[in-house]
Amino acid sequence: MTSAFLRGLRGATTCGADTPDEISLATQELLCAMMERNDLDHDDVVSVLFTTSPDLTSAFPATAARGVGFGDVPLLCASEIDVPGAMARCVRVMMHVYTTRDREELHHVYLRDARTLRDDLPE
Repeated sequence: MTSAFLRGLRGATTCGADTPDEISLATQELLCAMMERNDLDHDDVVSVLFTTSPDLTSAFPATAARGVGFGDVPLLCASEIDVPGAMARCVRVMMHVYTTRDREELHHVYLRDARTLRDDLPE
């Protein structure tokens, strides 16, 4: 039997505008991509921490997560620190998951303009 390890999985995306619909769309797209690219099942997810850049205030990313089945997963939203020059309209995610993958086998997911945050990672 293979042991599963608790791992942190990172991701980020950007929103075209500060609207509830755009935050929901971008967040759901990111979560689904993180799950798919890492072959995760719902039961593998322990918790999810979301942060948003200070210019995203119209909706909580956690609300969007509930819309794609994360309603029974502990979710927390926070605001990123307001660093001058930081990426605008950005949603970041730290997902805690159980997986049999080694750390170097995880696929951290950066979508839309957030790809430039980690251009060292493969697609």
